[in-house]
Amino acid sequence: MTQLPPSPPDDTSTDEPIDPSRRRLLGGLAVTGAALAVGGHQAVAGTPPAPAGRTATAIDAALREHIQHVVVIYGENRSFNNLFANFPGVERPLSALKPEDYLQRDRDGSVFETLPPIWHGLAPHAQTVNHRNYLVKQEDLLGLPNAPWALRTGNGEPLPHGVVTRDLVHNFYNNQLQINGGRNDGFVAWGDTGAMVMGHYDDSAANLRLWQLARQYTLCDNFFMGAFGCSFLNHQYLVAAQPPYYPHADQSPARFNIAVTESGEPTDHRLKMADDSPASAMDGKPKFASRTALSPDFWAVNTMMPPYAPSATESGSNPALADPDSPNTLPPQTHKTIGDVLSAAGVDWAWYAGGWQLALEGKGDGDQHAFPQRPNFQIHHQPFNYFKSFAPGTEARAKHLRDAGIDDTARTNHFIADIEAGRLPAVSFYKPQGDLNMHAGYSDVDAGDRHIMRVVDALQKSPLWKNLLLVITVDENGGWWDHVAPPKGDRWGPGTRIPAIVVSPFAKKGHVDHTIYDTGSIARFLTRRFGLEKLPGLALREQAMVAAGGPPPGDLTNALVFA
Repeated sequence: MTQLPPSPPDDTSTDEPIDPSRRRLLGGLAVTGAALAVGGHQAVAGTPPAPAGRTATAIDAALREHIQHVVVIYGENRSFNNLFANFPGVERPLSALKPEDYLQRDRDGSVFETLPPIWHGLAPHAQTVNHRNYLVKQEDLLGLPNAPWALRTGNGEPLPHGVVTRDLVHNFYNNQLQINGGRNDGFVAWGDTGAMVMGHYDDSAANLRLWQLARQYTLCDNFFMGAFGCSFLNHQYLVAAQPPYYPHADQSPARFNIAVTESGEPTDHRLKMADDSPASAMDGKPKFASRTALSPDFWAVNTMMPPYAPSATESGSNPALADPDSPNTLPPQTHKTIGDVLSAAGVDWAWYAGGWQLALEGKGDGDQHAFPQRPNFQIHHQPFNYFKSFAPGTEARAKHLRDAGIDDTARTNHFIADIEAGRLPAVSFYKPQGDLNMHAGYSDVDAGDRHIMRVVDALQKSPLWKNLLLVITVDENGGWWDHVAPPKGDRWGPGTRIPAIVVSPFAKKGHVDHTIYDTGSIARFLTRRFGLEKLPGLALREQAMVAAGGPPPGDLTNALVFA
């Protein structure tokens, strides 16, 4: 296996001290990253050359002239296959696969004869969609073939996009076991929903608004989640290109959250199994011997809570702070984010969060007896709230962390109101409220699809549209299977393939972009367009992917064309 080159020397062009977390990131990963990569995408030998007349200098000039606003809509938990499996023009459509491309293996390596049951049911809550009642129990779908399958009810009807399914495990360690070196044959064995992971919506062409939007603009079919596993970590990767760090975690209340690996090595993604873990996925989900929020060397790789409100626990002395003695609370982070480097370059930006003010008031859950809840605010989906530079009372927090309001109208949704008024900052990240983000378990695809298209409609009608770039993607795959092997990278990823759509007057029309991207490609685009300092994690990923024999991730400019 390929080892990464030695760590690059510290940047001596500035008198700023090197952030300790940056030193750890560059030092520790430079030794182990590529050697432990679990991906295997090698289909593309290099980044496609720029068309004639599109030199790097010309592209940079066109970006400065034509792109004045960038908007990122960050949805939830869908693999590419789950929504776009057979989209016209994709490089590797689901319909063209052979059995060796999709057959799933049990934990002992044997091929399943049939898929396990869908543990606890596909849609375990009774719900009414389009005046029809839906409840799909475990016993309704048994003995499914070992293959991808179209999500459906017990009587064989396609499952509507408006039904909330049960959630699937999406975990830093599970995701690597599921990818299994790029074979993607461990999704069933290391999931917690049996056959469900292999499901996809087979009627998206008729019922998914985002499908129609992708037909008009550019769909990226080699876009991978930046980090293995969970929403928490991929939100952190979006804004910082690295995980958070918990110093001296073994001497803290969080010591019980430290993962125990099979070999005892911090970089081993194989967790030690519990004594009572089922040997076969036919008998149930795997059980591990430890919690997994922190790696053995104290990186936060699965969900932990922010140090500031809104958080899961409040400090008794200060309601603006989380309880620092809770084992689930991360200490404030100090490494740089994309927000920091945007601000340093004088570029205005904001993170708009649906339901933010309600959550600060303790009302983010809405009616806890309703299903689904509204707005169902997700605390761990607010990445900047983990950083000291955005602590309560700071000017940066007041300026950049904004309440998006709720729902779809300009009267209640402040993000849409700012779009219609043409007052968005140069860079805007939009995180929809929980019940509109498409996350399995508490949201449905149709609600999120409809809401995102309401935002797109507002953007297209706004005075900002003529010079705007919009990226629509999700944080991670949510545990859903995908057959395309992620490229080999560093210790953190890339993980499973996810959908991403580039929408702009300058996006290629009716195009499928086969360039390799990851979540960090959004920050790469911002870095290029606004001349920003590059975050260390972005450089690390690029070095690791090149060292592994592949191209570095693109910066989304291959999806654009300037006349």
